[in-house]
Amino acid sequence: MEVKKLFKKEFKQALKQIKKFDHIVVFRHQRPDYDAFGTQLGLVTWLKDSFPYKTIHYVGSNHSTFTGRIYPPMEEVDDKFFDEDFLGIVVDTGNSQRIDDERYQKAKFLIKFDHHPNIEPYGNINIVANELSSCSELVASFCLTFKKKYPLSLLSSKYFYTGIVGDTGRFLFPSTDKDTLRLSAELLETGLVPSFGVYDVMYEKDIESLNFQRFVLDNMKVSKKGVAYYILEDKDLKELNIDNERGKEHLSLLSNIRNIPIWFCVTEIKEKNEYRVSIRSQKIDISLVASKYHGGGHINASGATIYSLSEVNNLIEDLEELIK
Repeated sequence: MEVKKLFKKEFKQALKQIKKFDHIVVFRHQRPDYDAFGTQLGLVTWLKDSFPYKTIHYVGSNHSTFTGRIYPPMEEVDDKFFDEDFLGIVVDTGNSQRIDDERYQKAKFLIKFDHHPNIEPYGNINIVANELSSCSELVASFCLTFKKKYPLSLLSSKYFYTGIVGDTGRFLFPSTDKDTLRLSAELLETGLVPSFGVYDVMYEKDIESLNFQRFVLDNMKVSKKGVAYYILEDKDLKELNIDNERGKEHLSLLSNIRNIPIWFCVTEIKEKNEYRVSIRSQKIDISLVASKYHGGGHINASGATIYSLSEVNNLIEDLEELIK
């Protein structure tokens, strides 16, 4: 997909609004992953570099392992700031219910950048490309469209690159194409060296991580028709000394296994009386099944929510039907 050509008009409209407002806030989705953080902070860095006279904030919850290690802490912005006219930019968030700060509703104008199916076009400008590997790829393309006047810095490129790497599984997922690699090469031209400050930080392990991997390998199950999965109850999280944000951290251990085209994990969120489900596949579209279980997402990577472990068998049956 030639993003710059496809969204030439929308990119110009978005830049016009950025120039118009003196106050800008960048939002992203709840329970952020690499792409949510990378897109948000890559864009914020570019905005601050390009428009130093504007007041630009980024909001949302911190992450138990990403914050402080890969990304800076989120800002705590006083409510009074949101009483001023400001431009809201929401990245990597398919529906408004998942935006990680309700104050986006106070925005005078709202721009949506996303790569999920455009089920809810909640922005005044909606720039959505669900074929893309990541939202970082989309927003980096936006920034690079205007690089002659507003160049992309090394730090901004680093953030975007982490988002692309995270959502492509290090360029292994089917969403990776020639344009993804071209754009990534363009980010490297800013002086970025992925081995230092990206890969070494993103894939650094601790003792808890190793124990978690052992748990996954010891407790994984495979259904008769090839659906692999593991379940993390609250007692398991406590024994492993990890929080529920890390539940899908080692889901990739179940990938690339012969005769297992679909795999998932279930993590208990005790404080909400629910279970978070992360589903992955090689080639099969699992998004509709995810939607059936209060979720959704991409063809090969989706999320869902169940409210009892008794639902797991039904979920497995639905996923097995896809394999048939």
